[in-house]
Amino acid sequence: MLLIKNATINTIEDKEPINDGYILLKENKIFQVGKMSDFDLKSYEKKVSHTIDALGKQVYPGFIDAHTHLGIANVGLRWEGADYNEISDPVTPQMRTVDGIYGFDDSFRDTMIGGVTTVVVCPGSANVVGGVVCAIKTGGSNIVDEMIVDANLAMKCAFGENPKNVFGQSQKKAPFTRMATASLLREILIKTKEYDNKLKNATKDKPVDINIKYEAMLPVVRREIPIHIHCHRADDICTAIRIGKEFDLRLVLVHATEASLVAQHIKSSGYPAIIGPTMTHKSKPEVKNKGFGTLKSLLDIGVLACCTTDHPVIPLQHINICAALTSQAGLDKYQALKAITIYAAEIIGLQDRLGSIKVGKDADLVLWDGHPFDATAKATNVIINGKVVY
Repeated sequence: MLLIKNATINTIEDKEPINDGYILLKENKIFQVGKMSDFDLKSYEKKVSHTIDALGKQVYPGFIDAHTHLGIANVGLRWEGADYNEISDPVTPQMRTVDGIYGFDDSFRDTMIGGVTTVVVCPGSANVVGGVVCAIKTGGSNIVDEMIVDANLAMKCAFGENPKNVFGQSQKKAPFTRMATASLLREILIKTKEYDNKLKNATKDKPVDINIKYEAMLPVVRREIPIHIHCHRADDICTAIRIGKEFDLRLVLVHATEASLVAQHIKSSGYPAIIGPTMTHKSKPEVKNKGFGTLKSLLDIGVLACCTTDHPVIPLQHINICAALTSQAGLDKYQALKAITIYAAEIIGLQDRLGSIKVGKDADLVLWDGHPFDATAKATNVIINGKVVY
């Protein structure tokens, strides 16, 4: 067992911290949380193998980024480490990000030291359908198979300028237009549904030939996993919602730069949003309306939303600063903290394991020497799966 004692514990479950508290970890889970005055030391002193005195420290759950390209877009490399866009075909659902992640990329250590313990890794946004998204821990191992939280978390799709540029402008093939992008997504969804029906009616004498594209899309049309759709502009957000409703999909709006322009429409849809990257310049026409107030505009009306760096667009270790800037733009600090912890966990469907300090959840904890929204604060200890990794 590992004991953290004399700590100020920010559980995220509650707005107010536990002062002079303790956390007891057993294997890879949180076993007990409470005040030091309630801790039965005699019962556990022989069972505790390691103790961290956190006097003067702030303990938070490990931060979560719900949309990154960590390890699949390697830092310091050009095409050699660019493994996020398979631009041979605009529709490649059979790609799996877990097969492209380099666990020894320098960004993993930087990310971990920044207090981020879980990330979602996605294909890029060149393809209309890019492939299967995964969730991984950022430390404790460099072997991807040992880092995985969920290897089949979601399917990545993209609307807007990027598919048009990569295929229409560069390769002179569809999609040239937003209409074609939507059409290509509808086509693979319809064909997957037809394939699913054939599978259900297959017999020994009438088998179905395996199609790896449709196999990859089956969990989407069966509502087993969500589809994450890259959509900056308001019209792309609305198209994503339209197709989501048309095919009864579980859907997450990613980036949603102009979400504030269609906030009530998003609320009516019931779909959550991953907002960002915002701590960058306005790099292309579809992000001209970006701003740190977007997250607040959604959370204020009850839309589930979180914050992303879109690493490597913004280095992952700065997600706390991104959240702090949403607070500077008017979002309550507690809400801003939720946007990189429990809200992110809920959006990726891992709230039972991640996002707060609660008995039974994964033992992913970070000790800070100040408030993480303070740019001078540092993470002094990082614990992932119950092990001190920094």
